[in-house]
Amino acid sequence: MKLYRSFMTVGGLTMVSRLLGFLRDILIASALGSGAIADAFFVAFRFPNLFRRLFGEGAFNSAFVPLFAKRLEGEGEEAAKTFAEEAMAGLLLVLVIVSAAAMLAMPWLMMLLAPGFVTDPAKYDLAVDLTQIAFPYLACMSLVALLSGVLNSMHRFWAAAAAPILLNVVLVSSIALAIGLGYSRQPAAGYVLAGGVFVAGLVQLAMLWFAVRRAGLRLHFVRPRYSEGVKRLVQLGIPGLVSGGITQINIVVGTIIASLQAGAVSYLYYADRLYQLPLGIVGVAVGVVLLPDISRRLRAGDTVAALDSQNRSLEFALMLTLPAAVALAVAANPIIQVLFERGAFTAADTPNTAAALAAFAFGLPAFVLIKVFQPAFFAREDTSTPMRYAAVNMVVNVVGSVGLFFLFRWLGYPPHIGIALATTAAAWINAAMLFVTLTRRGNFVSDPRLSRNLPLIVLASIAMGVVVYAVGQALLPWLDRSAPFAWQVAGLTAVVTSGLVVFAVIILATGVMAPGQLRRFFARRK
Repeated sequence: MKLYRSFMTVGGLTMVSRLLGFLRDILIASALGSGAIADAFFVAFRFPNLFRRLFGEGAFNSAFVPLFAKRLEGEGEEAAKTFAEEAMAGLLLVLVIVSAAAMLAMPWLMMLLAPGFVTDPAKYDLAVDLTQIAFPYLACMSLVALLSGVLNSMHRFWAAAAAPILLNVVLVSSIALAIGLGYSRQPAAGYVLAGGVFVAGLVQLAMLWFAVRRAGLRLHFVRPRYSEGVKRLVQLGIPGLVSGGITQINIVVGTIIASLQAGAVSYLYYADRLYQLPLGIVGVAVGVVLLPDISRRLRAGDTVAALDSQNRSLEFALMLTLPAAVALAVAANPIIQVLFERGAFTAADTPNTAAALAAFAFGLPAFVLIKVFQPAFFAREDTSTPMRYAAVNMVVNVVGSVGLFFLFRWLGYPPHIGIALATTAAAWINAAMLFVTLTRRGNFVSDPRLSRNLPLIVLASIAMGVVVYAVGQALLPWLDRSAPFAWQVAGLTAVVTSGLVVFAVIILATGVMAPGQLRRFFARRK
């Protein structure tokens, strides 16, 4: 139950962040739509975001947390503090070099990131400018990832989970300012947003820095040196760059290919933002909480408790992810229409974005399973196995994206759907390889509770999907784009609520989640 409470803390704060992210994306869609300015900004935002995932979240979640936790549990707080300072100094040195080189070389790097922009010089130049403005966000957020790892290892999840809320608050304020100044559909809006990204990075870094100090760990900037701890961090972190950041790598690959079709970058971005909501709430919560939990239990020699944590994490993840995936696939069109179809985002953009969302939704459980399985490797300081599987994932995604993009174009279908399908297929292959390897090594064994509950969760999700579809068909007049907006919101709310009620009733009736468990959970939180 303590593990579930940690999941809910991180997941609840992540949900707040993602809901603010929806407001941000609704405003961006209204102001920029899916045109050249939107494409340029999304590329600019994704480029530093990719490196943040690779240098920060990917490498440090897989390598830094187990090493820091081992020192904290075995050698004491002072040894852990020294290691964190050495790691921070080395990371900052690398970030300064990479950021300076990337910003100077951005006019040429953009040819790799968005080759389709070359035919439109104005879009290309705008993308270069916006990326250079936003790129310092990388350094800020990589340090935020390190500080988050420190806090999570100390079982202080609140501040690290709340930091992304600040990003969306700043960006919502930025796009509102751009709209208020009359910059809608103008390049100036892109410049305001890019500046907002940089400011958001500084704000989040300041928040986490003070949170670590309040936790009693006063870190200082020291001279970089290649100590034994840093050497081990590099050995584990290099594979972690690939395995931990594979989702972002695949998104960037999709962006590169999508740049060959006008508007495709924006379609994929809006769809990605929607399926990232459950992935962020569930996947991020599980990944953040599970890694330090398993690391601590393995250090104590309690393998039985480590296996129980994995089983409960898998059960929790699928209980929330499977119904979300079904709902996003079945109700993709009304969801996109109600959330985004206004201003510069036209009725023609809705079906293209909805098709990409449905394709991504089929892969949502796989994306979350990867978040559940990878910590079992990382906690044992094995980052090479997930790296090899991530390499296979990348190959499948690149070959599939290129092949399906041009196949769909040749068949007359929107080619960006092929990119989403390739990403989904690659995720399922990656999750399957992780699961099989853990099972063969004896590092994951399904307990009776999980074996009983998984089929029931699948059954409840299917039943929910049927109800969502039936209610959606019954409320078509309310969901029609010609209906008043309030009716559309009410109709979509009714569709989603009916599905949630059916799923909850089945889950409680079959004993997957007992009412007593919920009462104890909320009583302990209170």
